[in-house]
Amino acid sequence: MSRASTRAEGANLLRLSARGLLRDLRASDVRALFVALALAVAASTMIGFFLDRLDRGLTRQAGQLLGGDLVLEQGRPFSQELRQTLEEAGMTLSDQVDMVTMVSFGDAFQPASLKAVDSVYPHYGEVYVDRGEGLETVSHGPAPGEAWVAPRLALLLEAELGDHIQVGEGELTLTGLVEREPDQSAGFGNFNPRLMIHLDDLEATNLVQPGARVEFELLAAGPPQALDQLAPLLERLRRDGVEVRDVRRDRPGLGNALERAERYLSLAGLAAVLLAGVAVAMATRRYVERHLDTAALLRCFGATQRDLTWLFALQLLWLALAASLLGALLGLVGQAALLALLTAFLPLTLPPPGWLPLWLGVLTALAVLVGFAGPTLLRLKRVSALKVLRRELDPLPAAAWLVVLVASLVFGGLLWLYSGDFGLAASLLVGGLIMLVVLWGLGGLLLGLVLRVAARLPQGGGKGAELSQALRLGGRQLARRRSASLGQLLAFSVTFFAMAMIAMVRGDLLTTWQDQLPEDAPNYFAINIQPAEREAFIEALEASADDRTALYPMVRGRLTEINGEPARDAVPVESRGDGSLRRELNLTWQAELPEGNRVVAGQWFDALEQAPPNGWLGEVDAEPAQSVVPISLEDGLAERLGLSLGDRLTFTIGGEEIVGEVASLRNLDWDSFRPNFFVIFPPGVLERFGHSFITAFHLDGGQGDTLRQLVQRFPGVSLLNIDAILAQVRDVVAQVTRAVELVLAFVLLAGVSVLYASLTASRPARAHESGLLRVFGAGQSLISRVQGAEFAILGLASGLMGALLAELATAGIYIAWFDLAPRLHLWLWVVLPLGGAVLIGAIGHVLSRGLRKQAPAASLGLLGEA
Repeated sequence: MSRASTRAEGANLLRLSARGLLRDLRASDVRALFVALALAVAASTMIGFFLDRLDRGLTRQAGQLLGGDLVLEQGRPFSQELRQTLEEAGMTLSDQVDMVTMVSFGDAFQPASLKAVDSVYPHYGEVYVDRGEGLETVSHGPAPGEAWVAPRLALLLEAELGDHIQVGEGELTLTGLVEREPDQSAGFGNFNPRLMIHLDDLEATNLVQPGARVEFELLAAGPPQALDQLAPLLERLRRDGVEVRDVRRDRPGLGNALERAERYLSLAGLAAVLLAGVAVAMATRRYVERHLDTAALLRCFGATQRDLTWLFALQLLWLALAASLLGALLGLVGQAALLALLTAFLPLTLPPPGWLPLWLGVLTALAVLVGFAGPTLLRLKRVSALKVLRRELDPLPAAAWLVVLVASLVFGGLLWLYSGDFGLAASLLVGGLIMLVVLWGLGGLLLGLVLRVAARLPQGGGKGAELSQALRLGGRQLARRRSASLGQLLAFSVTFFAMAMIAMVRGDLLTTWQDQLPEDAPNYFAINIQPAEREAFIEALEASADDRTALYPMVRGRLTEINGEPARDAVPVESRGDGSLRRELNLTWQAELPEGNRVVAGQWFDALEQAPPNGWLGEVDAEPAQSVVPISLEDGLAERLGLSLGDRLTFTIGGEEIVGEVASLRNLDWDSFRPNFFVIFPPGVLERFGHSFITAFHLDGGQGDTLRQLVQRFPGVSLLNIDAILAQVRDVVAQVTRAVELVLAFVLLAGVSVLYASLTASRPARAHESGLLRVFGAGQSLISRVQGAEFAILGLASGLMGALLAELATAGIYIAWFDLAPRLHLWLWVVLPLGGAVLIGAIGHVLSRGLRKQAPAASLGLLGEA
């Protein structure tokens, strides 16, 4: 065949496929296909755009807690070469120096946490400061020659605005009282009240001396692509001992909220794509059955199997392209509307959308079409020309295992593409296939049980008899089409499962976030409470604080050795810049496992061998083995430093060394904003070292007098206000919450498309049955009740199956992906079956309205398509 004839044949196929598609647009199955594909593209592009922009925007806002998109910290100034590299990558830099120093005014002396900032500070957010005219917000720090202090420091110094305070060898004018900083630290490294000065004044103070404990910070702000470009450099800096701070590691509570939100939105997108795929599979079955006669006629006119394959593939390709275009536009409009609605409540500046989610959406539509429609479409090429004369010569449908296998492989690929985790995608896919096999058997048993119950309903008079008759007849019709009914049952079950799972995860996430930050969450930390002040401080708090945690003893110690090697040499290369190796850790001792802690490996102290009567280190002539005490580590720290049970850690405390052996690993509730410790010792080890106590408590905003009294009565106690941090975290959680609620609507819409496609696919069989009932004298009222009962039975059974699947799937997802405790949803076992009966009954009843009004001859004419 010449090239010209090949091109002509191709052009003819293109024209014929386009004309056939235009003619088919009037068919309900083609409309269902179009809607399902458009929804798949719209869901994937909208959520793709939304995730991409929201993730970058929320991460940037969350970066306010750190002071920038990237924060580098070390004990010496940063090189000019590094600065140049960061600037060439598109980052804006800001220098900051932190240290503890003494501040004096007159005869008063107080320790303060000094922060020297430059003129670029802050990258994000604003400083809340009172400069004599009430509280105001400014986007800069103090000017050269000025100092801003925390109100508590001014109170302790008895200094007022305009006074001159002494900082080192320099004198600065007190011009502001800092109420809130955009990059306020939530850690406990800075126990003293804030003193903020300009970086240009640091040299005059002469505080930076060789051997002084000074932290130099380089805060960088820039586009996400710049951070991606700097990834190799950041890994090298970590290996060189530079602390690289990231919102997900340095702010565990906020990081968890962001990660769970991203995972939820990804899960919602995949659920919408899965539902659209099921709708495509159901609609394609009806599409193929309707075109068998057309394919037989084309075979009579000389069309080959190859021609048929190309013809119908091109038809669906045209349909997919049109659906992709509409879905992409809907996705763009949807994410814009979503963000507009979101930022109307909580303003948030987001970067512009990129093109990658758009292409991923089109790829998703084609993948869904190939995976869920391809095997069924192959039936058309096997049609025989004799079918024109003998209607029973239908080609065999595609093997169920082939349809499931191809669809599963395609959906598994999409899982991998969207999650970026091959192990997760493979496990979900294998688990889903196993569950599908189980559901097929369970669905057959459940359907048989429901049908037997319907068949045994009593017969009698009155309205109850009409309902009983409708249920019995509806059950019989489902039993006659048992295979098709079972297929619809599974499709509806998957639909209800996906919709329920997304709704349940959404509800549980919101509950978790609300529990994470209740209104009475601790907003003050009290640090440096001396043992002699402990009881008096507790009494003072009991009278004024709404909520208070326990008082925890605290000792400062540095991790110096791991298994006899220097700590920095014993950890993985990428962890050598970890903050736990560069600064002292807060150590504590506890006999009981603290609230919010959960042992995930090893045993707590009370399960170990009984301690010596004088404590673990009480025996002067103890054996060397007895000098090693058990300790409990936070599992995240152990993972970062490559530690495991049995490893020995040496801590230097006040010039003495204590060797601890890891006896347990704990998972901490970082989201609670309560005192947490990386390392816990048993009682009888640290008491002999100088220690203080720490607690957290909640004070309402109007209790300024109470706070002032605490400062005056306990001048040595440091009070750390974390209202600013709580407010920022609540902002992020509120924004994510709205996103979660709005994305749920798309999943529900995709679920409705499955119901529509499934009911459309079974339309010929139901038309034939209603025609037979009309022939034997049944009226529209009886047919309406029978069809409604049939759909209600199917919905009830599907709801029960969906509830079971949703409970099992959410339990697995909570444990493996969201790090949440599984929970039983009893309401689901009532709402989903009853809701399924009502929803499917109502939709089926409406879609079948035309069949009930159709003449029996017209209904029986669809027999060949059934």
